[in-house]
Amino acid sequence: MASHRKWSPTGTRIAGIRTPALATAALTSVALLSQTANAAPSADSKPSIEEVEKKVDDLYHQAEAATEKYNATREKTAQQRKRVDSLLDDVAQRTEKLNTARDELGSFAAAQYRTGASAPDTATLLLADNPQDYFDQTQLMSRLTSRQKVAVDDYITEQAATTKKRAEASQSLQTLTTTQSALRTSKADVQRKLAEARDLLSKLTAEEKARLAAIEKKKQEAADRKAAELAQQQAAAEKKAQEAAARQQTTTGTTATTGTTGSSATDSSYTAKADKALAFARAQVGKPYVWGATGPGSYDCSGLTQAAWKTAGVDLPRTTWDQVNVGTTVPLSDIKPGDLVFFYDDISHVGLYVGNGMMIHAPKPGAYVREESIFYGGESIIHSVVRPA
Repeated sequence: MASHRKWSPTGTRIAGIRTPALATAALTSVALLSQTANAAPSADSKPSIEEVEKKVDDLYHQAEAATEKYNATREKTAQQRKRVDSLLDDVAQRTEKLNTARDELGSFAAAQYRTGASAPDTATLLLADNPQDYFDQTQLMSRLTSRQKVAVDDYITEQAATTKKRAEASQSLQTLTTTQSALRTSKADVQRKLAEARDLLSKLTAEEKARLAAIEKKKQEAADRKAAELAQQQAAAEKKAQEAAARQQTTTGTTATTGTTGSSATDSSYTAKADKALAFARAQVGKPYVWGATGPGSYDCSGLTQAAWKTAGVDLPRTTWDQVNVGTTVPLSDIKPGDLVFFYDDISHVGLYVGNGMMIHAPKPGAYVREESIFYGGESIIHSVVRPA
């Protein structure tokens, strides 16, 4: 917060000496000019291209985080809607049974009245809050046949169950309403972030857009170099492991492979599933990123990975926050094709690793599903690697 100084209009003191008003005015002007020079840029001053690039990246990141929140809320809404529908169906069925039981009790009461056995108040019976109390008070139960008593018991039980189900349905409806409100909020948050990013980009001149493209190209080249380095490191490590295995086999004979059969079978099974997931992902390259989309015409990041692994028989949850917890976390140095690569501290983005430091992912709004280095935003934003099957 900027400091506020109170200036004396008649004079001030410098080292204990009072100065004339004119000198004070001059000093005041100098001080104000100094403050203005050190003040923040005016609203009219434009941010640098680097600042715009960072701001836009931040907004897209925030939009992705809001998208995952939207995805989670939408999934929750769907589940709650199913529960509400189920409860309402149950209430309707129970109400029908209750009405049938009530009609039967009315018939019993009328029969009792016609025979003169008793003259119960049918209206009081059927509208009573607690039919059991009514029957006990009128001592009607002692005069009912066994079949009539069963009907009474059924009516009392059904009334209690229906009342309970109605309360559950009412509570579920309230919960659904709250979740739907949260869904609208998440949707508005995504739209707001995207609109702000588009507004920043729309204000750039042709020259500034060219400079921004040059910055992006430079980042891409650096990311590709990092991907190549990772591929070389993995190739060297694999060659070293193969040489070590060959030496061991030469020394110990065929028994050297004993004990690794289970591991090999597991690797083979994972590779087969990963191949199916990758084949699907490659077929989606070029389709647009649309937040909240799960295909087949468009995807967001977690929608793409979920759809890809589903073709391999692996059901992943909807959001990145849940997908990161399915499978085994492995170090980046051991990453294999098919693994899921998660990004940012808030785990708001995910891609499907294809090998050689590259992945297929749905990057951000305005972009298309593409193959890209996992270092597209720098190594520091890589959160974790998960093997889902």
